[in-house]
Amino acid sequence: MRNIAKLSLAVLMALLMGALAGASAFAQETTPPPEPRLFLSTDYPTQQVGVDESISLRLELEAEGEPQIVQLSMKDIPEGWTASFRGGGRVIESVYVKPGETARVDLKLEHNGDIADGTSYDFVVAARSDVARAELPITLNVAQKAPSKLTLSSDLPTLKGSPSTTFRYTLRLKNEGDEELNVSLQADAPDIFLVTFKVTGQEVTSFPIGGGEVKSITVEAKPLIDPDAGSYPIVVHATSGDLEASIDLAAEVAGQARLSITGLDGRLSGQANAGRETSLKLLVRNPGSAEARGIEFSSTEPNGWEVSFDPAQVVSLPAGESVEVTMTLKPPKDAVAGDYIVTARARSAENVNTSSDFRITVTTSTLWGVIGIVLIAVAVAVVMLAVARFGRR
Repeated sequence: MRNIAKLSLAVLMALLMGALAGASAFAQETTPPPEPRLFLSTDYPTQQVGVDESISLRLELEAEGEPQIVQLSMKDIPEGWTASFRGGGRVIESVYVKPGETARVDLKLEHNGDIADGTSYDFVVAARSDVARAELPITLNVAQKAPSKLTLSSDLPTLKGSPSTTFRYTLRLKNEGDEELNVSLQADAPDIFLVTFKVTGQEVTSFPIGGGEVKSITVEAKPLIDPDAGSYPIVVHATSGDLEASIDLAAEVAGQARLSITGLDGRLSGQANAGRETSLKLLVRNPGSAEARGIEFSSTEPNGWEVSFDPAQVVSLPAGESVEVTMTLKPPKDAVAGDYIVTARARSAENVNTSSDFRITVTTSTLWGVIGIVLIAVAVAVVMLAVARFGRR
């Protein structure tokens, strides 16, 4: 009985699912298609235009239900105005619109005579197919356009840095007029600076800017050589036809100390005796453009060596001057004859540092060689005496 009940339930469920599927299919078959519809739009249906401006608007058409061939016309157009529809580079009168796609048409409006400042003109565009229609109202408000003008500004027109600094300025360029302009950039700067311009991270020399638009410009001034301390003027010009805007910038270069170490005669080598102190004269120079203060000396030497400097510290070394320092070396007594590297370092309080490697040739003392020769001679003499004496017996 239990198996018969289960079988009956399964058959009932199968019949129910089949009925539901059939009802769904019937509902789909009997659902009517969507009613054909037509939509006509533009991004800016109300605009302010200039007295002598040529006017072109982009129209967009969308269809629902089925493809449509849409006829375009002007339902309302003020006296003295003419209108034309353009697509694919030609004057058109109709457009084919598919469901789910957008068809785009340009509407060009022209006035045959003079139009007055402060006047408004109303238009109505009509779109009609065999199954649907749509209308689009457009209003043009005529106003005298603002005169073209460019302005350049910066919150930080003066920057300070070291001789190796790349000076970066942020400028704001504004188009005060209503017309789009193509702007070119150039800079008047000392020959030791390379000046480049960037807009949105891209290096440029010219770019378009819309009416009323503000663009951010990055100006980079990179020294090609280390400049002397001082203030360097940089003038940036933005031009478009007869229009020009300029701004004065300044790169203030602070002096920077630099250090170098060489032998007194320019050589980076010397000699030393194993177990004995040897002095090597060094010349420490500051070829930079600022004073170096608190210069301390250190070294890296082979194991067992002793190295010291006199003086151990130089309080001040003005730019362009030099000082003599004595480096004292003492190789260990058991040092093997040969070449060794000793590195001398100088570091100032401004964290300016330098180093030089000196090749030191170590020689051993000749005293032990003499003693060895004497001992060998004595041994030979003893052997000869012994042979002579005991050989007679």
